Amino acid sequence: MFEKWDPRKGRQLKIMNEQGVVGKAVEGLPLLSDARLLQAYGLMVQARQADLWAVSLNRQGRMPTFPPVEGQEANSVGAALALNNDDWLVQAFRESGALFARGVPLSQQYLLWLGNEVGSKLKVDDYHVLPVSVPIASQVLHGVGLAYAEQYKGTDRVSISYVGDGGTSEGDFHEALNFAAVWKAPAIFYVQNNQWAISVPRARQTASPTIAEKAFGYGMAGVQVDGNDVMAVYAAVRMAADKARAGDGPTLIEGLTYRLGAHTTADDPTRYRADDEVAAWRKKDPLLRLGNYLKKAGKLDAEAIAQMEKEAKKAAQAAFREAENYAAPSIEDSYRYTFKEMPPVLAHQLKQRKALDAQVAAQAAGRQA
Repeated sequence: MFEKWDPRKGRQLKIMNEQGVVGKAVEGLPLLSDARLLQAYGLMVQARQADLWAVSLNRQGRMPTFPPVEGQEANSVGAALALNNDDWLVQAFRESGALFARGVPLSQQYLLWLGNEVGSKLKVDDYHVLPVSVPIASQVLHGVGLAYAEQYKGTDRVSISYVGDGGTSEGDFHEALNFAAVWKAPAIFYVQNNQWAISVPRARQTASPTIAEKAFGYGMAGVQVDGNDVMAVYAAVRMAADKARAGDGPTLIEGLTYRLGAHTTADDPTRYRADDEVAAWRKKDPLLRLGNYLKKAGKLDAEAIAQMEKEAKKAAQAAFREAENYAAPSIEDSYRYTFKEMPPVLAHQLKQRKALDAQVAAQAAGRQA
């Protein structure tokens, strides 16, 4: 299915160039209609504005450390639109576009980054999305488990697991690919290769010319796509999902993209990468590219884009106000989410912690008196 774009031969799946022009060699590929592309653009605008507002809030001291998504939106949005709503979406922590596509409220996404566990309580039947996974690449094994479980139950659901280029250096990543290939699990692995794992460049992660070609060592299909081309992302994920549903096993997709901002708001990328590198990638901005296409198609103009951005920013501000005013988490939240039922040892620790808190509060009250 992906032989035409063999990464070992330097081939990449790309449909739309930086000017928003679709190439001629698209016959047979699953393509998004203009109406669906307009939907994709709206989701990407939502993700971009939510991201920019969160970074601004961090600078104001109202949002703790936050991982910017700017420049990578096409990867999560294109993939989410290529799947069924009951397929499993296993996120890392830069998939806000996909969360918007699944209908996860932004206020709940903000709650997570505010340190409230309610942000991780994603209703399974509504979203089929796993919580954010901060430990690098651990979620990829979870994605394989979900895919294998659906295979065992005889459903046609697939899973997609996101990971960054840095995550491919973790043992969990390799174990997951090996298990999935051996079991022919209906799993899709999507690597957001944004060129930098914090300050470590992609060239320091692996000697392999591409990440996609690692798939062949495990006996599965592998393809590299232009991760800033939402049409290419959609096509690759849709084909991988169809293949998985047909019982033909997993696929590794490398989305070649770029993190325009910092790794997190605690990071200073100017210390390890050149400004001209960032400037070159800004010209490949997925929003700019899709916007150019939709303008040419007569579906958007500058005024409509400005209005979409204005509404998305307003929605982001309202969502954060809702999250900021949410009830503060309780001390129990630090203990209750590891096990289905709290074991005696944790219950004892919680009791001790409450007693200590009460003692500290009493001492403070005494000093004030």
